[in-house]
Amino acid sequence: MLKGQDAIIALKLLRAAPELSFAELGKSVGLSASEAHASVRRLIDARLVEPDSRRVIRRSLLRFLEHGLPFAFPASLRESTRGLPTAWGAPVLRDHFSPDEAPPVWPDPEGTVRGQSVKPLYPSVVFAAQRDPELYDLLALVDALRLGRARERKLAEQELEKRLVEDSAS
Repeated sequence: MLKGQDAIIALKLLRAAPELSFAELGKSVGLSASEAHASVRRLIDARLVEPDSRRVIRRSLLRFLEHGLPFAFPASLRESTRGLPTAWGAPVLRDHFSPDEAPPVWPDPEGTVRGQSVKPLYPSVVFAAQRDPELYDLLALVDALRLGRARERKLAEQELEKRLVEDSAS
């Protein structure tokens, strides 16, 4: 059974060098080497990553992100807090929506934006997102899917397809 951290590892593997060690992979997203290894193993078992190359099977991951992850790891807007913007509050989607309400944020005591808290897929999401802008964009798009509002979901699906499938073809 997949865990929230597995989605983070899968998204990180999209751009990671094939020779990246489990220690380096884990460190980059705030996990231990053994947690990263177990995560890759679960992704292989779920047929989202190829066993020999650790290459992400992009179309399968996209289908899982769009149709499985929102049900396995649903999210909702909660209390107001400071944090790092996610979903339609993050830079990747922010310009597409008018700010008529407080943005969704991953709670972070050092955050500079006040918004409605969203429980991240895994506690180290803020750590990982702050260190990798491309991963931040992908995680924010995934949260737009998890939060379930139709307009945001549609745009997130289009952006994820562009980044996962179309980018790999070029």
